[in-house]
Amino acid sequence: MAGLTLAAGGWTMNLIVYLIEEFNVKSIDAAQISNVVNGCTTLFPVLGAILADSFMGCYSVIWISSLISLMGIVLLTLTATLDSLRPPPCKTGTSICAHPSRIQSAVLFSGIALAALGMAGTRFTLGTMGANQFLKAKHQGIFFNWYFITMYTSVVLSVTAIIYVENDVSWGWGFGLCVLANALGSAIFMLGGRFYHNVKPQGSPFMGLACVLVAATRKRKLLLPQKGEDYYHEAHDGITKMVDKTAPTNTFKFLNHAALTTEGDTRSDGSIAKPWRLCTVQQVEDLKTLIRILPLWSTGIFLSTPLGIQASLTVLQALTMDRRLGPHFKIPAGTMIVFVLISTSIFLTLVDRFILPAWKRLTGRYPTPLQRIGVGHVLNVLSMAVSALVEAKRLKAARSPHLRDQNGSSVVPMSVFWLIAPLAIAGIGEAFHFPGQVALYYQEFPVSLKSTSTAVVALFIGVAFYLSTAVVDLVRRVTAWLPDDINHGRIDDVYWVVVVVGVLNFGYYLICAWFYKYRNQGKVEDESSASDNSG
Repeated sequence: MAGLTLAAGGWTMNLIVYLIEEFNVKSIDAAQISNVVNGCTTLFPVLGAILADSFMGCYSVIWISSLISLMGIVLLTLTATLDSLRPPPCKTGTSICAHPSRIQSAVLFSGIALAALGMAGTRFTLGTMGANQFLKAKHQGIFFNWYFITMYTSVVLSVTAIIYVENDVSWGWGFGLCVLANALGSAIFMLGGRFYHNVKPQGSPFMGLACVLVAATRKRKLLLPQKGEDYYHEAHDGITKMVDKTAPTNTFKFLNHAALTTEGDTRSDGSIAKPWRLCTVQQVEDLKTLIRILPLWSTGIFLSTPLGIQASLTVLQALTMDRRLGPHFKIPAGTMIVFVLISTSIFLTLVDRFILPAWKRLTGRYPTPLQRIGVGHVLNVLSMAVSALVEAKRLKAARSPHLRDQNGSSVVPMSVFWLIAPLAIAGIGEAFHFPGQVALYYQEFPVSLKSTSTAVVALFIGVAFYLSTAVVDLVRRVTAWLPDDINHGRIDDVYWVVVVVGVLNFGYYLICAWFYKYRNQGKVEDESSASDNSG
Protein backbone atom coordinates (compact mmCIF):
# COMPACT_ATOMS: atom_id res chain seq x y z
CA MET A 1 0.00 0.00 0.00
CA ALA A 2 2.77 2.41 0.90
CA GLY A 3 4.74 1.73 -2.28
CA LEU A 4 1.82 1.89 -4.68
CA THR A 5 0.32 5.02 -3.07
CA LEU A 6 3.72 6.75 -3.08
CA ALA A 7 4.11 5.95 -6.76
CA ALA A 8 0.56 6.95 -7.70
CA GLY A 9 0.69 10.24 -5.83
CA GLY A 10 4.00 11.13 -7.48
CA TRP A 11 2.50 11.26 -10.95
CA THR A 12 -1.20 12.02 -10.40
CA MET A 13 -0.76 15.03 -8.11
CA ASN A 14 1.61 16.79 -10.53
CA LEU A 15 0.05 15.68 -13.81
CA ILE A 16 -1.38 19.10 -14.67
CA VAL A 17 2.02 20.78 -14.35
CA TYR A 18 3.72 18.02 -16.37
CA LEU A 19 1.25 18.33 -19.23
CA ILE A 20 1.58 22.12 -19.34
CA GLU A 21 5.37 22.38 -19.02
CA GLU A 22 6.53 19.32 -20.95
CA PHE A 23 3.78 18.64 -23.50
CA ASN A 24 2.59 22.23 -24.14
CA VAL A 25 -0.98 21.35 -23.20
CA LYS A 26 -3.20 24.37 -22.53
CA SER A 27 -3.90 24.92 -18.85
CA ILE A 28 -7.65 24.25 -18.85
CA ASP A 29 -7.18 21.18 -21.08
CA ALA A 30 -4.57 19.87 -18.64
CA ALA A 31 -6.99 20.35 -15.76
CA GLN A 32 -9.67 18.47 -17.72
CA ILE A 33 -7.32 15.54 -18.40
CA SER A 34 -6.44 15.42 -14.70
CA ASN A 35 -10.13 15.29 -13.76
CA VAL A 36 -10.72 12.39 -16.17
CA VAL A 37 -7.77 10.50 -14.67
CA ASN A 38 -9.05 11.12 -11.14
CA GLY A 39 -12.48 9.91 -12.23
CA CYS A 40 -11.01 6.68 -13.62
CA THR A 41 -9.03 5.96 -10.46
CA THR A 42 -12.17 6.31 -8.33
CA LEU A 43 -14.63 4.52 -10.64
CA PHE A 44 -12.53 1.52 -11.64
CA PRO A 45 -11.94 0.25 -8.06
CA VAL A 46 -15.57 -0.89 -8.08
CA LEU A 47 -14.83 -3.04 -11.13
CA GLY A 48 -11.71 -4.37 -9.44
CA ALA A 49 -13.74 -5.30 -6.36
CA ILE A 50 -16.33 -7.12 -8.50
CA LEU A 51 -13.58 -9.06 -10.30
CA ALA A 52 -11.98 -10.00 -6.99
CA ASP A 53 -15.29 -11.12 -5.43
CA SER A 54 -16.63 -12.95 -8.44
CA PHE A 55 -13.77 -14.48 -10.41
CA MET A 56 -10.13 -13.87 -9.54
CA GLY A 57 -9.75 -13.22 -5.83
CA CYS A 58 -7.97 -10.25 -4.24
CA TYR A 59 -4.41 -11.58 -4.59
CA SER A 60 -4.59 -12.02 -8.37
CA VAL A 61 -6.26 -8.66 -8.93
CA ILE A 62 -3.61 -6.90 -6.81
CA TRP A 63 -0.48 -8.38 -8.40
CA ILE A 64 -1.81 -8.00 -11.94
CA SER A 65 -2.91 -4.40 -11.25
CA SER A 66 0.42 -3.51 -9.64
CA LEU A 67 2.30 -4.73 -12.73
CA ILE A 68 -0.04 -2.79 -15.01
CA SER A 69 0.62 0.32 -12.91
CA LEU A 70 4.37 -0.31 -13.13
CA MET A 71 4.25 -0.51 -16.93
CA GLY A 72 2.32 2.75 -17.10
CA ILE A 73 4.75 4.66 -14.89
CA VAL A 74 7.69 3.26 -16.88
CA LEU A 75 6.13 4.76 -20.03
CA LEU A 76 5.71 8.11 -18.26
CA THR A 77 9.35 7.96 -17.20
CA LEU A 78 10.39 7.37 -20.81
CA THR A 79 8.43 10.44 -21.94
CA ALA A 80 10.30 12.47 -19.33
CA THR A 81 13.78 11.17 -20.19
CA LEU A 82 13.71 10.74 -23.99
CA ASP A 83 13.52 13.99 -25.98
CA SER A 84 12.02 12.15 -28.94
CA LEU A 85 8.92 11.37 -26.85
CA ARG A 86 8.23 15.03 -26.03
CA PRO A 87 7.47 18.05 -28.19
CA PRO A 88 10.08 20.81 -28.26
CA PRO A 89 9.59 23.55 -25.65
CA CYS A 90 7.81 26.77 -26.53
CA LYS A 91 9.98 29.37 -28.24
CA THR A 92 11.37 31.93 -25.84
CA GLY A 93 9.68 35.30 -26.08
CA THR A 94 6.68 34.03 -28.04
CA SER A 95 3.53 32.08 -27.38
CA ILE A 96 4.24 29.66 -30.23
CA CYS A 97 4.28 26.09 -28.93
CA ALA A 98 4.55 22.84 -30.86
CA HIS A 99 1.88 20.25 -30.29
CA PRO A 100 2.94 16.68 -29.47
CA SER A 101 3.00 14.25 -32.39
CA ARG A 102 0.68 11.27 -32.62
CA ILE A 103 3.37 8.90 -31.40
CA GLN A 104 4.26 11.19 -28.50
CA SER A 105 0.59 11.51 -27.52
CA ALA A 106 0.07 7.76 -27.86
CA VAL A 107 2.97 6.94 -25.53
CA LEU A 108 1.92 9.63 -23.04
CA PHE A 109 -1.73 8.65 -22.81
CA SER A 110 -0.93 4.92 -22.88
CA GLY A 111 1.26 5.46 -19.84
CA ILE A 112 -1.42 7.51 -18.07
CA ALA A 113 -4.13 4.93 -18.87
CA LEU A 114 -2.07 1.95 -17.68
CA ALA A 115 -0.92 3.71 -14.50
CA ALA A 116 -4.47 4.82 -13.69
CA LEU A 117 -5.94 1.38 -14.38
CA GLY A 118 -3.34 -0.34 -12.20
CA MET A 119 -3.81 2.18 -9.40
CA ALA A 120 -7.57 1.65 -9.46
CA GLY A 121 -7.24 -2.12 -9.35
CA THR A 122 -5.39 -2.06 -6.04
CA ARG A 123 -7.10 0.79 -4.22
CA PHE A 124 -9.83 -1.21 -2.44
CA THR A 125 -8.71 -4.78 -2.96
CA LEU A 126 -5.61 -4.14 -0.84
CA GLY A 127 -7.77 -3.10 2.08
CA THR A 128 -10.11 -6.05 1.64
CA MET A 129 -7.28 -8.56 1.44
CA GLY A 130 -5.55 -7.07 4.46
CA ALA A 131 -8.71 -7.34 6.54
CA ASN A 132 -9.15 -10.93 5.36
CA GLN A 133 -5.96 -11.88 7.22
CA PHE A 134 -7.73 -11.32 10.56
CA LEU A 135 -10.68 -13.14 12.10
CA LYS A 136 -11.72 -10.73 14.86
CA ALA A 137 -13.44 -7.45 14.10
CA LYS A 138 -11.18 -5.68 16.62
CA HIS A 139 -8.05 -6.73 14.74
CA GLN A 140 -9.62 -5.78 11.43
CA GLY A 141 -10.37 -2.34 12.86
CA ILE A 142 -6.75 -1.91 13.94
CA PHE A 143 -5.62 -2.93 10.45
CA PHE A 144 -7.89 -0.36 8.80
CA ASN A 145 -6.56 2.36 11.13
CA TRP A 146 -3.01 1.66 9.98
CA TYR A 147 -4.21 1.25 6.42
CA PHE A 148 -5.54 4.83 6.29
CA ILE A 149 -2.57 6.19 8.22
CA THR A 150 -0.29 4.57 5.64
CA MET A 151 -2.39 5.96 2.80
CA TYR A 152 -2.36 9.55 4.07
CA THR A 153 1.33 9.44 5.01
CA SER A 154 2.30 8.07 1.60
CA VAL A 155 0.25 10.70 -0.23
CA VAL A 156 1.81 13.50 1.82
CA LEU A 157 5.32 12.15 1.10
CA SER A 158 4.62 11.86 -2.62
CA VAL A 159 3.03 15.30 -2.82
CA THR A 160 6.01 16.90 -1.09
CA ALA A 161 9.20 14.90 -1.67
CA ILE A 162 8.59 13.33 -5.09
CA ILE A 163 6.94 16.41 -6.59
CA TYR A 164 9.83 18.52 -5.27
CA VAL A 165 12.23 16.23 -7.18
CA GLU A 166 10.09 16.50 -10.32
CA ASN A 167 9.98 20.30 -10.22
CA ASP A 168 13.46 21.13 -8.92
CA VAL A 169 15.65 18.23 -10.09
CA SER A 170 14.05 16.62 -13.13
CA TRP A 171 10.87 14.89 -14.20
CA GLY A 172 12.87 11.81 -15.09
CA TRP A 173 14.24 11.42 -11.57
CA GLY A 174 10.82 12.08 -10.04
CA PHE A 175 9.05 9.48 -12.17
CA GLY A 176 11.98 7.14 -11.62
CA LEU A 177 11.31 7.28 -7.89
CA CYS A 178 7.68 6.38 -8.63
CA VAL A 179 8.87 3.35 -10.62
CA LEU A 180 11.12 2.30 -7.73
CA ALA A 181 8.35 2.65 -5.15
CA ASN A 182 5.88 0.71 -7.29
CA ALA A 183 8.36 -2.07 -8.06
CA LEU A 184 9.47 -2.39 -4.43
CA GLY A 185 5.91 -2.48 -3.10
CA SER A 186 4.85 -5.06 -5.70
CA ALA A 187 7.89 -7.26 -5.04
CA ILE A 188 7.34 -7.30 -1.27
CA PHE A 189 3.66 -8.09 -1.76
CA MET A 190 4.31 -11.03 -4.10
CA LEU A 191 7.16 -12.41 -1.99
CA GLY A 192 4.68 -12.86 0.85
CA GLY A 193 2.17 -14.68 -1.35
CA ARG A 194 2.59 -18.11 0.28
CA PHE A 195 1.84 -16.69 3.74
CA TYR A 196 -1.47 -14.98 2.91
CA HIS A 197 -4.91 -16.24 3.75
CA ASN A 198 -6.69 -16.03 0.41
CA VAL A 199 -10.48 -16.01 0.34
CA LYS A 200 -11.90 -17.83 -2.66
CA PRO A 201 -14.28 -15.85 -4.91
CA GLN A 202 -17.87 -16.36 -3.73
CA GLY A 203 -19.71 -14.80 -6.65
CA SER A 204 -20.88 -11.23 -6.87
CA PRO A 205 -23.91 -10.27 -4.73
CA PHE A 206 -24.96 -7.99 -7.56
CA MET A 207 -26.08 -11.08 -9.45
CA GLY A 208 -28.66 -11.69 -6.72
CA LEU A 209 -29.89 -8.11 -6.97
CA ALA A 210 -30.20 -8.41 -10.74
CA CYS A 211 -32.10 -11.65 -10.20
CA VAL A 212 -34.67 -9.76 -8.11
CA LEU A 213 -35.40 -7.35 -10.96
CA VAL A 214 -35.66 -10.12 -13.55
CA ALA A 215 -37.82 -12.41 -11.39
CA ALA A 216 -40.12 -9.56 -10.33
CA THR A 217 -40.63 -8.56 -13.96
CA ARG A 218 -41.39 -12.13 -15.05
CA LYS A 219 -43.98 -12.56 -12.27
CA ARG A 220 -45.43 -9.07 -12.42
CA LYS A 221 -48.96 -10.26 -13.34
CA LEU A 222 -49.32 -12.54 -10.30
CA LEU A 223 -51.35 -11.40 -7.29
CA LEU A 224 -49.35 -10.84 -4.12
CA PRO A 225 -50.57 -12.80 -1.09
CA GLN A 226 -50.29 -11.50 2.48
CA LYS A 227 -49.03 -14.72 4.09
CA GLY A 228 -45.31 -15.08 4.65
CA GLU A 229 -45.44 -18.81 3.88
CA ASP A 230 -46.11 -18.00 0.21
CA TYR A 231 -42.69 -16.36 -0.13
CA TYR A 232 -39.29 -18.03 -0.40
CA HIS A 233 -37.07 -17.77 2.71
CA GLU A 234 -34.53 -20.56 2.10
CA ALA A 235 -30.80 -20.07 1.67
CA HIS A 236 -29.30 -20.31 -1.83
CA ASP A 237 -27.88 -23.77 -1.20
CA GLY A 238 -31.17 -25.18 -0.03
CA ILE A 239 -30.12 -25.51 3.61
CA THR A 240 -33.08 -24.69 5.84
CA LYS A 241 -32.48 -21.97 8.38
CA MET A 242 -34.52 -20.80 11.34
CA VAL A 243 -35.95 -17.65 9.82
CA ASP A 244 -39.00 -15.56 10.55
CA LYS A 245 -41.21 -16.35 7.59
CA THR A 246 -42.93 -13.01 7.38
CA ALA A 247 -44.08 -11.38 4.17
CA PRO A 248 -41.84 -8.78 2.54
CA THR A 249 -42.37 -5.13 3.46
CA ASN A 250 -44.95 -3.13 1.56
CA THR A 251 -42.51 -0.53 0.19
CA PHE A 252 -41.71 -1.07 -3.49
CA LYS A 253 -44.26 -3.90 -3.53
CA PHE A 254 -43.53 -4.69 -7.17
CA LEU A 255 -40.24 -6.31 -6.11
CA ASN A 256 -42.10 -8.72 -3.81
CA HIS A 257 -43.07 -10.74 -6.89
CA ALA A 258 -39.45 -11.99 -7.06
CA ALA A 259 -39.81 -13.94 -3.80
CA LEU A 260 -43.28 -15.30 -4.58
CA THR A 261 -43.14 -19.12 -4.81
CA THR A 262 -44.91 -20.74 -7.76
CA GLU A 263 -45.04 -24.30 -9.06
CA GLY A 264 -41.70 -25.51 -10.39
CA ASP A 265 -39.61 -22.77 -8.75
CA THR A 266 -38.05 -25.10 -6.16
CA ARG A 267 -36.66 -28.63 -6.07
CA SER A 268 -37.73 -31.37 -3.70
CA ASP A 269 -34.98 -30.44 -1.24
CA GLY A 270 -36.22 -26.83 -1.09
CA SER A 271 -33.43 -25.29 -3.17
CA ILE A 272 -34.11 -22.92 -6.06
CA ALA A 273 -34.65 -24.72 -9.36
CA LYS A 274 -34.92 -21.60 -11.52
CA PRO A 275 -32.53 -18.88 -10.21
CA TRP A 276 -33.88 -16.15 -12.49
CA ARG A 277 -37.50 -16.81 -11.51
CA LEU A 278 -37.19 -16.95 -7.72
CA CYS A 279 -35.22 -15.04 -5.09
CA THR A 280 -35.22 -15.00 -1.31
CA VAL A 281 -37.12 -12.44 0.72
CA GLN A 282 -33.76 -11.27 2.07
CA GLN A 283 -32.51 -10.49 -1.45
CA VAL A 284 -35.70 -8.52 -2.12
CA GLU A 285 -35.29 -6.52 1.09
CA ASP A 286 -31.61 -5.93 0.30
CA LEU A 287 -32.50 -4.36 -3.03
CA LYS A 288 -35.18 -2.22 -1.37
CA THR A 289 -32.57 -0.95 1.09
CA LEU A 290 -30.31 0.11 -1.77
CA ILE A 291 -33.19 1.89 -3.50
CA ARG A 292 -34.09 3.76 -0.31
CA ILE A 293 -30.53 4.94 0.21
CA LEU A 294 -29.97 5.92 -3.44
CA PRO A 295 -31.22 9.54 -3.06
CA LEU A 296 -28.79 10.09 -0.18
CA TRP A 297 -26.01 8.56 -2.26
CA SER A 298 -26.78 10.93 -5.13
CA THR A 299 -26.21 13.97 -2.91
CA GLY A 300 -22.60 12.81 -2.55
CA ILE A 301 -22.05 13.40 -6.27
CA PHE A 302 -22.71 17.14 -5.99
CA LEU A 303 -20.84 17.22 -2.69
CA SER A 304 -17.68 15.95 -4.40
CA THR A 305 -18.05 17.77 -7.74
CA PRO A 306 -17.03 21.17 -6.25
CA LEU A 307 -13.99 19.51 -4.68
CA GLY A 308 -12.90 18.18 -8.08
CA ILE A 309 -13.28 21.64 -9.64
CA GLN A 310 -11.41 23.24 -6.75
CA ALA A 311 -8.55 20.73 -6.90
CA SER A 312 -7.81 21.38 -10.59
CA LEU A 313 -8.35 25.15 -10.58
CA THR A 314 -6.20 25.58 -7.46
CA VAL A 315 -3.18 24.23 -9.36
CA LEU A 316 -3.77 26.78 -12.14
CA GLN A 317 -4.10 29.57 -9.58
CA ALA A 318 -0.92 28.48 -7.80
CA LEU A 319 1.05 28.58 -11.07
CA THR A 320 0.30 32.32 -11.35
CA MET A 321 1.08 33.23 -7.71
CA ASP A 322 4.21 33.87 -5.69
CA ARG A 323 5.27 30.41 -4.51
CA ARG A 324 8.54 31.39 -2.87
CA LEU A 325 9.25 30.02 0.59
CA GLY A 326 12.50 31.64 1.61
CA PRO A 327 15.23 32.75 -0.80
CA HIS A 328 15.93 29.36 -2.40
CA PHE A 329 12.75 27.27 -2.29
CA LYS A 330 9.62 27.50 -4.41
CA ILE A 331 6.51 25.50 -3.50
CA PRO A 332 5.47 23.22 -6.41
CA ALA A 333 1.97 24.09 -7.61
CA GLY A 334 0.98 20.43 -7.62
CA THR A 335 1.62 20.09 -3.89
CA MET A 336 -1.12 22.49 -2.83
CA ILE A 337 -3.47 19.53 -2.35
CA VAL A 338 -1.31 18.49 0.62
CA PHE A 339 -3.00 21.18 2.71
CA VAL A 340 -6.32 19.36 2.28
CA LEU A 341 -4.70 16.10 3.41
CA ILE A 342 -3.01 17.71 6.42
CA SER A 343 -6.21 19.49 7.43
CA THR A 344 -8.22 16.27 7.13
CA SER A 345 -5.67 14.28 9.15
CA ILE A 346 -5.56 16.83 11.95
CA PHE A 347 -9.31 17.25 12.21
CA LEU A 348 -10.00 13.52 12.07
CA THR A 349 -8.12 13.35 15.36
CA LEU A 350 -9.80 16.47 16.78
CA VAL A 351 -13.26 15.25 15.78
CA ASP A 352 -12.64 11.87 17.38
CA ARG A 353 -11.07 13.11 20.61
CA PHE A 354 -12.76 16.44 21.30
CA ILE A 355 -15.67 17.43 19.04
CA LEU A 356 -17.67 14.19 19.25
CA PRO A 357 -17.33 13.89 23.07
CA ALA A 358 -18.36 17.54 23.40
CA TRP A 359 -21.35 16.88 21.15
CA LYS A 360 -22.38 13.97 23.35
CA ARG A 361 -22.10 16.05 26.54
CA LEU A 362 -24.36 18.71 25.03
CA THR A 363 -26.96 16.47 23.37
CA GLY A 364 -26.65 13.22 25.31
CA ARG A 365 -25.64 11.13 22.31
CA TYR A 366 -23.09 10.99 19.51
CA PRO A 367 -24.00 12.60 16.16
CA THR A 368 -25.52 10.27 13.61
CA PRO A 369 -23.77 9.67 10.27
CA LEU A 370 -26.36 11.88 8.56
CA GLN A 371 -25.58 14.76 10.92
CA ARG A 372 -21.86 14.43 10.27
CA ILE A 373 -22.45 14.46 6.52
CA GLY A 374 -24.62 17.57 6.92
CA VAL A 375 -21.80 19.43 8.67
CA GLY A 376 -19.52 18.42 5.80
CA HIS A 377 -21.99 19.92 3.30
CA VAL A 378 -21.93 23.27 5.09
CA LEU A 379 -18.13 23.38 5.31
CA ASN A 380 -17.85 22.41 1.65
CA VAL A 381 -20.00 25.37 0.57
CA LEU A 382 -18.00 27.66 2.86
CA SER A 383 -14.75 26.46 1.27
CA MET A 384 -16.00 27.32 -2.23
CA ALA A 385 -17.10 30.77 -1.08
CA VAL A 386 -13.68 31.47 0.42
CA SER A 387 -12.06 30.23 -2.83
CA ALA A 388 -14.16 32.78 -4.73
CA LEU A 389 -13.06 35.60 -2.42
CA VAL A 390 -9.39 34.62 -2.67
CA GLU A 391 -9.61 34.45 -6.47
CA ALA A 392 -11.27 37.88 -6.60
CA LYS A 393 -8.31 39.26 -4.63
CA ARG A 394 -5.85 37.48 -6.95
CA LEU A 395 -7.54 38.91 -10.05
CA LYS A 396 -7.46 42.40 -8.55
CA ALA A 397 -3.71 42.06 -8.03
CA ALA A 398 -3.23 40.56 -11.53
CA ARG A 399 -5.02 43.48 -13.19
CA SER A 400 -3.23 46.23 -11.33
CA PRO A 401 -1.74 48.83 -13.72
CA HIS A 402 1.89 48.19 -12.75
CA LEU A 403 1.72 44.46 -13.56
CA ARG A 404 2.69 44.05 -17.20
CA ASP A 405 1.28 41.21 -19.25
CA GLN A 406 3.78 38.54 -20.24
CA ASN A 407 3.73 35.49 -22.44
CA GLY A 408 1.48 32.96 -20.72
CA SER A 409 0.09 33.74 -17.28
CA SER A 410 1.90 36.46 -15.34
CA VAL A 411 3.10 35.81 -11.81
CA VAL A 412 0.87 37.83 -9.53
CA PRO A 413 2.47 39.60 -6.53
CA MET A 414 0.32 37.60 -4.11
CA SER A 415 1.46 34.76 -1.90
CA VAL A 416 0.25 31.25 -2.75
CA PHE A 417 -0.49 30.80 0.97
CA TRP A 418 -3.77 32.63 0.40
CA LEU A 419 -5.01 29.37 -1.12
CA ILE A 420 -4.46 27.47 2.13
CA ALA A 421 -7.61 28.83 3.82
CA PRO A 422 -10.19 27.36 1.38
CA LEU A 423 -8.21 24.11 1.08
CA ALA A 424 -8.03 23.75 4.86
CA ILE A 425 -11.79 24.30 5.18
CA ALA A 426 -12.36 21.67 2.49
CA GLY A 427 -10.17 19.29 4.49
CA ILE A 428 -12.14 19.94 7.67
CA GLY A 429 -15.36 19.25 5.78
CA GLU A 430 -13.89 15.98 4.52
CA ALA A 431 -13.06 15.00 8.11
CA PHE A 432 -16.79 15.20 8.79
CA HIS A 433 -18.52 13.93 5.65
CA PHE A 434 -16.09 11.21 4.52
CA PRO A 435 -16.25 9.14 7.75
CA GLY A 436 -19.97 9.92 7.91
CA GLN A 437 -20.50 8.52 4.42
CA VAL A 438 -18.49 5.36 5.17
CA ALA A 439 -20.29 4.80 8.48
CA LEU A 440 -23.73 5.35 6.90
CA TYR A 441 -23.26 2.90 4.05
CA TYR A 442 -21.53 0.27 6.18
CA GLN A 443 -24.34 0.53 8.73
CA GLU A 444 -27.22 0.54 6.27
CA PHE A 445 -26.07 -1.74 3.47
CA PRO A 446 -27.19 -5.39 3.44
CA VAL A 447 -24.87 -7.95 5.01
CA SER A 448 -24.14 -9.46 1.59
CA LEU A 449 -22.84 -6.09 0.40
CA LYS A 450 -20.69 -5.06 3.38
CA SER A 451 -17.48 -5.49 1.38
CA THR A 452 -18.71 -3.08 -1.31
CA SER A 453 -20.42 -0.59 0.99
CA THR A 454 -17.36 1.66 1.15
CA ALA A 455 -16.72 1.28 -2.59
CA VAL A 456 -19.91 3.22 -3.37
CA VAL A 457 -18.21 6.26 -1.83
CA ALA A 458 -15.47 5.94 -4.44
CA LEU A 459 -18.16 5.46 -7.06
CA PHE A 460 -19.84 8.83 -6.50
CA ILE A 461 -16.43 10.51 -6.18
CA GLY A 462 -15.55 9.10 -9.61
CA VAL A 463 -18.84 10.29 -11.07
CA ALA A 464 -18.19 13.69 -9.48
CA PHE A 465 -14.79 14.03 -11.14
CA TYR A 466 -16.30 13.33 -14.55
CA LEU A 467 -19.11 15.76 -13.79
CA SER A 468 -16.61 18.42 -12.73
CA THR A 469 -14.89 17.96 -16.10
CA ALA A 470 -18.22 18.42 -17.88
CA VAL A 471 -19.02 21.52 -15.81
CA VAL A 472 -15.67 23.13 -16.60
CA ASP A 473 -16.09 22.31 -20.29
CA LEU A 474 -19.60 23.80 -20.29
CA VAL A 475 -18.37 26.97 -18.61
CA ARG A 476 -15.62 27.29 -21.24
CA ARG A 477 -18.14 26.98 -24.06
CA VAL A 478 -20.81 29.39 -22.85
CA THR A 479 -18.71 31.97 -20.97
CA ALA A 480 -15.33 33.71 -21.15
CA TRP A 481 -14.48 32.85 -17.55
CA LEU A 482 -11.82 30.21 -18.28
CA PRO A 483 -9.36 31.38 -20.94
CA ASP A 484 -5.89 29.86 -21.25
CA ASP A 485 -4.51 32.87 -19.37
CA ILE A 486 -6.59 32.77 -16.20
CA ASN A 487 -5.50 36.33 -15.33
CA HIS A 488 -7.95 37.41 -18.03
CA GLY A 489 -10.71 35.11 -16.82
CA ARG A 490 -13.20 34.98 -13.97
CA ILE A 491 -12.51 31.84 -11.94
CA ASP A 492 -14.16 33.61 -9.00
CA ASP A 493 -17.47 33.50 -10.88
CA VAL A 494 -16.98 29.76 -11.43
CA TYR A 495 -16.61 29.32 -7.69
CA TRP A 496 -19.74 31.38 -6.99
CA VAL A 497 -21.74 29.17 -9.36
CA VAL A 498 -20.38 26.16 -7.48
CA VAL A 499 -21.50 27.78 -4.21
CA VAL A 500 -25.06 28.09 -5.55
CA VAL A 501 -24.99 24.44 -6.66
CA GLY A 502 -23.70 23.44 -3.23
CA VAL A 503 -26.48 25.30 -1.44
CA LEU A 504 -29.13 23.69 -3.63
CA ASN A 505 -27.57 20.26 -3.10
CA PHE A 506 -27.54 20.83 0.66
CA GLY A 507 -31.25 21.60 0.54
CA TYR A 508 -31.83 18.40 -1.43
CA TYR A 509 -29.75 16.50 1.13
CA LEU A 510 -31.81 17.87 4.04
CA ILE A 511 -35.01 16.67 2.35
CA CYS A 512 -33.53 13.19 1.75
CA ALA A 513 -32.19 12.96 5.30
CA TRP A 514 -35.52 14.12 6.78
CA PHE A 515 -37.49 11.34 5.08
CA TYR A 516 -34.84 8.63 5.45
CA LYS A 517 -35.40 6.02 8.14
CA TYR A 518 -32.43 4.08 9.45
CA ARG A 519 -32.59 0.37 8.75
CA ASN A 520 -31.59 -0.42 12.35
CA GLN A 521 -32.96 2.61 14.19
CA GLY A 522 -32.08 1.31 17.64
CA LYS A 523 -28.46 0.69 16.73
CA VAL A 524 -27.66 4.01 15.09
CA GLU A 525 -26.13 5.64 18.14
CA ASP A 526 -24.16 2.56 19.18
CA GLU A 527 -22.76 1.90 15.71
CA SER A 528 -21.91 5.56 15.18
CA SER A 529 -20.10 5.62 18.51
CA ALA A 530 -18.22 2.42 17.68
CA SER A 531 -17.26 3.76 14.27
CA ASP A 532 -15.92 6.97 15.81
CA ASN A 533 -13.91 5.11 18.43
CA SER A 534 -12.42 2.71 15.85
CA GLY A 535 -11.45 5.61 13.60
